[in-house]
Order: sequence, then C-alpha cells, then structure tokens
Amino acid sequence: MESSTRDTKDTGDTRDTKETVEEIYSEYDGFAWFYNRHWGEEFSRPVLAIFDSILFPHLPAGAHILDLCCGTGQLAAGLIARGYRITGIDGSQAMLELARLNAPEAQLVRADARAFELHDTFDAVVSTFDSLNHVLSLEELTEVFRRVHAALHSDGIFVFDLNMEEEFETGSRESGFDIVEEDHACMVRSRYDPREKLKRYEVTMFNLDGEVWRRSDLTLRQRYYDSADVVAALAEAGFNRISIHNAHREYGLALSDGRAFFLARRP
Repeated sequence: MESSTRDTKDTGDTRDTKETVEEIYSEYDGFAWFYNRHWGEEFSRPVLAIFDSILFPHLPAGAHILDLCCGTGQLAAGLIARGYRITGIDGSQAMLELARLNAPEAQLVRADARAFELHDTFDAVVSTFDSLNHVLSLEELTEVFRRVHAALHSDGIFVFDLNMEEEFETGSRESGFDIVEEDHACMVRSRYDPREKLKRYEVTMFNLDGEVWRRSDLTLRQRYYDSADVVAALAEAGFNRISIHNAHREYGLALSDGRAFFLARRP
C-alpha cells in the first residue's frame, strides 16, 4: 500500500484546523527524534507480545487496524509484519515523518484524536504508550472514545493503555532520568500533582550540530485517570464487554507499575 500523510480539517471541531493542530502538537514535534531513537522500538516489542494474548486471537487474517496516536510508527511496523493493514493517526507532523520511514506500508493521517473522522471503518483500534494520558480531561477522553466507536465495525475491538493514578500510591511523586550519548543528551524531570491528577514532564535536550551543542526545552503533560471513570466513559461512548489488564502484574511490563490495558467492544 502506498503511504500517504495529509492534514485533516473541518471535522466538526474548531480545534482541528491545520493551525491549531500545529500549535497543540508543536511540543511533540520537538520530541519526535528522541522518542524515535529511544522509546518507539523499546515499547512496541512488549506491547506486541501483550497483543498476542488479548487482541490478535480475536482478529481475522489481514484485519484493518487503526493505530491512534501512532507516534513514530514502530508499533505500526510490527502490526504490518504480522499481516495486518494499518492506518495511523497522529497530530505531530514530525512523528508522522518518522513513521513514514519506519512503516512505509501504513497509511498515515494527521489529525487530533479528539476530532478525527475517517471514511474507512476498522476491525480494531489500538492506542498505546500512554498516548491517551495526554488527553487532559475526562470529557475530551470520552470524545476520543466516541470517535473510536464510530470508526469501528460492529463487534470491533478497542485496546489502549493508560498510566493510572494508582501508580502513585507507592511510587515517588517526583522522578526523572537522564540519557547521555556522544552526540546528544536528554534530561527529563517529572512531578505529579495528586489534586489535579496531572503529571508534568520538563524535558531538556542537547544535540551536537557540527561542533556546536544546541539546547531545546519543552513541557509535556499527562492526566492520570481512575479506572472506574475510564470504564464509565467507555460505556457512555457505547462500548461494552470492557476488561482491564494490569501490565506489570499480568505481563511483566515494568515500564510503569500503574499501566493498565483496557479492552472494549463496539456492540
């Protein structure tokens, strides 16, 4: 399949214009190279293993899957290698440019997860690596769920993961990590506000440009949800047969102790 990337406009939500999408996702554009280099492949492998258990046995051969918030495309590439047809959506142009290189057989669409509309419908929709934690209100998360519901065939499957508030019952509210290599360095510091249920990531990156180091700074935010609220939002959007799978306890995925995978069906 020939890959394509296009801007999506005028889908009934005033945020989903080219200008606004560029503003919303500009921070992710600046982070795309780091995500591609250090995280995309690392996370896609264990996610595909989890999908071997909770998703793939329920799909027909050659199923059409929508990868919502597809990032730099490593998960899409893994799904294509398993024989599935893939459409990917992301709001970041820089992420999609890398996804085109990593998954050239995927069809790529630039759109906001809260406002997308597609002509096709899908056997399954997936959204991984806590992408939906970046949707910062329960009302907007419910709107994402409605859009996904509209994009699925009858009896279609929706699988996504979220970092849950339960992560912070035993974990630190402040954390960080550093990555230093010969031509770049990245420092990430995070803090969780339990009153607002918001986690703020302060990211500082250095890249070696010839003999000059270039610095860039950005801020990323996530909302942490209670599982009961997520289940209620899924039901409000029209889903049923909802199940929750703890990534650490059930599958040994230790990237986050509070990560849960949700599986829901469109009736």
